[in-house]
Amino acid sequence: MSQIVIIGAGFAGYTVAREWRKLKLKQNDDLVIITADSGDFYSKPMLSNALQQNKSPERLINMPKAKMEQQLQANILAQTKVMAIKAEQHYVETEQETIAYDKLVLALGASPIRLPIQGNGAEQVVSVNHWQDYQRIYPKLRQANHLAILGAGLIACEFANDFLSQENKQVDIFDIAAYPLSRLLPETVGIWFAEKLAQIGVNWHFETSVSSIDNQHEQWQLNFGEQQSVTADLVLSAIGLRPEISLAQQAGLNVNRGIKVNRYLQTSDPDIYALGDCAEVEGLVLPFILPIRQAGRVIAKNLTGELSLLSYPAMPIVVKTPAMPTVIAVPVNQGGEWQVTLDDHGVKALNYLEQQLQGFVLMGAYMSEKQVLARQLPMLFA
Repeated sequence: MSQIVIIGAGFAGYTVAREWRKLKLKQNDDLVIITADSGDFYSKPMLSNALQQNKSPERLINMPKAKMEQQLQANILAQTKVMAIKAEQHYVETEQETIAYDKLVLALGASPIRLPIQGNGAEQVVSVNHWQDYQRIYPKLRQANHLAILGAGLIACEFANDFLSQENKQVDIFDIAAYPLSRLLPETVGIWFAEKLAQIGVNWHFETSVSSIDNQHEQWQLNFGEQQSVTADLVLSAIGLRPEISLAQQAGLNVNRGIKVNRYLQTSDPDIYALGDCAEVEGLVLPFILPIRQAGRVIAKNLTGELSLLSYPAMPIVVKTPAMPTVIAVPVNQGGEWQVTLDDHGVKALNYLEQQLQGFVLMGAYMSEKQVLARQLPMLFA
């Protein structure tokens, strides 16, 4: 009898557990899942549009820990921090005990990037990366009238749209880029998208960084530019995420931006696998649901001894901004040219390299072309 240990009980960790249990349902292999949080299963993407759907933190939980244990036939160690991985000895150390493994899966996720901002209110800036974060700020989100957001990426735009779904709300977004979603959109499309969100109440501050945040009687004054400022009831940081690599690094595994894995999702130690926000495969870190689901299935097969090689098809990203519904397929190869159509129906932007479609952006009515165009895209790797 062997023992599989998974560190992390987010979507990545639980996907591996579910897929592996499907393959090993009638066998007696032990499954241990270690998590620093409650072990309850929830949909992380729902955090950025829960207000619009009138969902409290409790309603976001799809399955509590006890039911997850029963469903997965697993021992879930909740509120448990892993202190070290001893790869040569094949065990992990927690604050309470030592746990042996035959195969180990790292689903460690990522941590919010924090900017070095001055002021006595800088430490009160919040991030929403887990259910517990959302639970803490939910009452403030409901009560606040004015939200300030640092960063104009995917999560920032979704949170802004969600917050403005409530009545009499105001949002200011700050970013050093010239337009929102600057890593995903061509400039003309990004500017057009910004205008659509401005129509529902987003105040954009592009090519702008906040220098300091000061506490002003339970409000926060954000200072920027030449003696300019905005006062908000809540400040949210959505600058981006940094893969969690410290445990792997301390264990002697190869790391770069993320924990480096091969196409079998193995780290530099063949008995340790990694996936999700913490993993880097062929230079790619893809913190999205579809690639995580694909990777989870591959790891599950490899844990059973059925060698499976990861392949990534084109995986368009749906942006949850009802003010302007959007789907983005980031160009597979760099150097292509954008062909952009902007009209009353929305946006259709196609990226071509040597007459091969590499990626696209669809907004509004053009969203209906997603499936047809996605089939024309090359695979990220086959």
